Order: sequence, then C-alpha cells, then structure tokens
Amino acid sequence: MSLPLAGIRILAVEQYGAGPFGTQHLADMGAEVIKIENPHDAGDVSRSVGPHFLENGDSLFFEGFNRNKKSIQLDLKHPEGVKVLHRLLEGAHVLFNNLRGDLPAKLGLTYADVCHIRKDLVCVHLSAYGRDGSRASWPGYDYLMQAEAGYLSLTGEPDGPPSRFGLSMVDLMTGTTAALGIVSALLGARETGKGMDVDVSLFDVALHNLAYLATWYLNAGHMTTRAPGSAHPSLVPSQLYRTLDGWIFIMCNKEKFWPVMAELMDHPEWAQRPEYKTFADRLANREAFNQEVEAVMQTRTTSTWMEKFAGSVPAAPVFDVAQALENPFVKERQGILAGERSGHLGQSASVDAVSHVKAIASPLRFSGASAPAKASPAMGQHTDEILNKAGLTPDQIRFLKENGVV
Repeated sequence: MSLPLAGIRILAVEQYGAGPFGTQHLADMGAEVIKIENPHDAGDVSRSVGPHFLENGDSLFFEGFNRNKKSIQLDLKHPEGVKVLHRLLEGAHVLFNNLRGDLPAKLGLTYADVCHIRKDLVCVHLSAYGRDGSRASWPGYDYLMQAEAGYLSLTGEPDGPPSRFGLSMVDLMTGTTAALGIVSALLGARETGKGMDVDVSLFDVALHNLAYLATWYLNAGHMTTRAPGSAHPSLVPSQLYRTLDGWIFIMCNKEKFWPVMAELMDHPEWAQRPEYKTFADRLANREAFNQEVEAVMQTRTTSTWMEKFAGSVPAAPVFDVAQALENPFVKERQGILAGERSGHLGQSASVDAVSHVKAIASPLRFSGASAPAKASPAMGQHTDEILNKAGLTPDQIRFLKENGVV
C-alpha cells in the first residue's frame, strides 16, 4: 500500500510525549522519521519512564510514541555532529524539535541556521511556552498547562478538588497540531520552493482548546463551571447517569433524540411536558429532570440500556481502560496492532520476552486500510544505515564513533 507521506524525510530532535506523538502520526502515514538521540545520555527520556520495561533503555511508555521510526545517535553540541546534521539535512524535508523554547537557536535548528543547506527546509519547533517572550527558557509539561488554562476548574464534580484530565491531552493535541503544521508547511514549501519556521507550544494549544468556552466568556462574560454528572454546560440530557449495575453516558445533543429516548424509557409523555420540551426548558429544570430520568435508568443494567438505545439514542457505557481495549467493537475496527520488534531483552525487563508490541492503530485509514507498524527502534539502531546512505565512508563513521559524535 502506498502511503501519502512516502518519500518525506523528517529529522526529529524529540523526546518524551508531545513531539514523538506528533511525528508518530507522520511515520504512520509513510514518512521516514529519524529520531536524533544524544549518545552521551539515555537518549529520549521516555525510554526510561516506567513502570514497564522491555529491556535496558526501552520501555512500554516509549513504545507508545515511537513506532515506525528510525533512531540515530548524534551529538549536536559537537562540531562534527553539526556537520553530520547538515549532511543529513541535504536529503531531508523537515527538521523537527520539541525542546525548551530557547534551545533551537542555541543548537542551530532554526530556518535561518539551515536554509543555506536547502531553501525548502521546514523547521518545526514544539516548546512549552514558545520561542520568544518572557517564558521562552521555562520548562513546562502537560499538567501545568491544564492547570493554567483552566481545565482543572472544569473537570470533576462541583464539590470536588481541582482535577486534571486522566490523559495528557495537551501533549497529545500539541503533537497532533505540530503534525498539521508540518504537513501544511510542506505543502507551502512545495508550492514556493521556500521553507519556514513553524512554532507550536503546549500553552497556546491548551488555551486554543478552550474553544467555545472562551468565546462565551470573552463575548458574554459567561463563566463555565463544573456540573454534576460531567454534564454538558447547556444541553440536557447530556451527561452521566447511574444504571442498575454501573454508569452510562447519554448525549441527546439534538432535539430529535429526546423524544426517542423518552419513548425507549417507556415515558413518551415526558417529551411533551412543557418543562421538558426544549433544551432551554430542560436546562432550566435540570435537577428535577435528572432525578426522574435517573430513577428510571437505575431499573436496568447498562448493557440493557445500550441494547435499547443502540443507533437511536447517542449513548455509551462507562468503561475502564481494560474494558475499553477489550471492547469487541475495537476488534471490529481493527483498533489494535502488533509491531514486530528487534533486539533482545535485558536483565532489567519487567515483562515477559515478546517479539511484538501491541499498540493502538493509527486512527487514519487510507483507502480503507491502516498503515503497517514496526515497533519502536532501539537507541541508535539505524546509525550506520543512515550515515552510509548519507555517503559517509567506513573510516569517517569510525572516526565519529571514536570521538563520541555518534
């Protein structure tokens, strides 16, 4: 299967979550993504993030962000390392990094630093707070962005303490936004022959995600707060309800669904009651409405309600992670794949030896098919291969290794 980004080469000075998640999207679409890792430390810090390790220098956390990639060890602070980087850039289309905002300029990773090599190079910088401004040199992480962007005031029950998302959603969204920026800039460079710098920050993406909540506040002074049952701020019913054996989330986000739901709950008359007839009516009477609805919901199991609502009322069972991954619909959607891995387990392994690593498939389907998957690379696994393809001789490669450059 021909993938849409086949032939695109991306050099990625990346680590941890946001950056690798973004370039993994591109690797899944066929781009050749080459991770550049420091030979003088453990490389990408996520290789050492526990609690589950496959071998020395490799973890299941790392596997979640780096499939379909290659890895080269290269010291970018060494003059010879810079020469090698420039040699590799001759055959590359993108130079990507997710570093502290003040570091790309210090390491020579900006468009101004490398445009003499290729005019059409795209240089993408993912940072915590941007490359300019008062916080350019600040380190920053997902949970900090959630806190400062107001997310913790929106998540959880009204009487509970501030609560973050269960996932590192800002990291994931920023990586995805970076991938969009890369593809967009590549299209621009193809049309004009000139590359550019592209910037994206965790802070800006976290703020951007406020979307309509920000619009409400900025234009109407409306402050959105937490509602019981993780309810939608304005649409009713659109929230959690208890069932006989657990929970169900219902989202009647169009008026047409409420009469259907009332009918399936054996209370068709509710849809005609003046206080429940429209979204505005139900919002004004939400507490009484929810008491009546939940009393009925608690008479049947979640699975029974799902059978009744299926395809007619937007609803979902509330699963834990294990239930979510074992959901038969995931298998139907081919949502889990197994990437073949190379190398041997070290003594530090905390899981049984495996030849394949299971992971979530790319959500993108091309002509109805998912991209194939290779497990994440060992650190420096492709160093010799990449240097050979760049035209370096065996003696040159030996010199670089002897001097700690690769």
